[in-house]
Amino acid sequence: MRVTFLGTGSAMPTGERFQTGLLLEADGRDPLLVDCGSGVLHALARTDVGYEGVSTVLLTHHHLDHVADLLPLLKAKWLAGTTDLTVAGPEGTRELVEGLLDVHDYLQGRVDLTFEEVGPGAFSVGGYDVEAVETVHSLYCLAYRFADPDGGDFVFSGDSEAIDAIADLAEGASVLAHDCSFPDSVDVSNHPTPTQLGEVLAGHDIGTVYLTHLYPHTDGEHESMLESVGADDDDEVRFARDGLTVDTGGTDEEAG
Repeated sequence: MRVTFLGTGSAMPTGERFQTGLLLEADGRDPLLVDCGSGVLHALARTDVGYEGVSTVLLTHHHLDHVADLLPLLKAKWLAGTTDLTVAGPEGTRELVEGLLDVHDYLQGRVDLTFEEVGPGAFSVGGYDVEAVETVHSLYCLAYRFADPDGGDFVFSGDSEAIDAIADLAEGASVLAHDCSFPDSVDVSNHPTPTQLGEVLAGHDIGTVYLTHLYPHTDGEHESMLESVGADDDDEVRFARDGLTVDTGGTDEEAG
């Protein structure tokens, strides 16, 4: 399975990172877009898949920095002549998208939309077998584990404080992408500090952890944040960057 970080930023732009979005690709399955924050449409256009090649979007939650490019994606697909789109996510996903279409009513009926609302537990979406757990965040949010039959499961935390449920979900996975929005010096809830994340992940068998959803407060703090997480070497914990592609079968990287 290949995971491309389309956006590794947050609700406060830095000019270097788009908001949250991931592209999953696996042999025999269509590409899957996970979250669709501002800038993700542009990042998709830079990939071989393109926005035309995405027919399923899976949302972790409905905060703006995870959904802002949903309607721009819908419009771009309409203009490109690719008219099928499934939007999956937590309860309220249909209401969210239909509410946006009420505001931008000229887009109604332009794309053949299908909705799937999911919750904790196992389900399939877009050909991917997924296991979900609820996170601890200011808005209802799910973390996802994507099964890879060839080995190399991938886990994405969405947004969350550091919790045992996500660490347990990631047990045995090849790659975990986890929100780590701020350094220890920032007193924050709904997101983990590096020290909190390290304490929760300690003792779990997880291949490589990529820190993402980075606020501007993390600039210049990467080295100290890695130390706080408690990584023994760079192969255990790394910072994600926009355009980075990771092969979960071997965690090989390709420059973005």
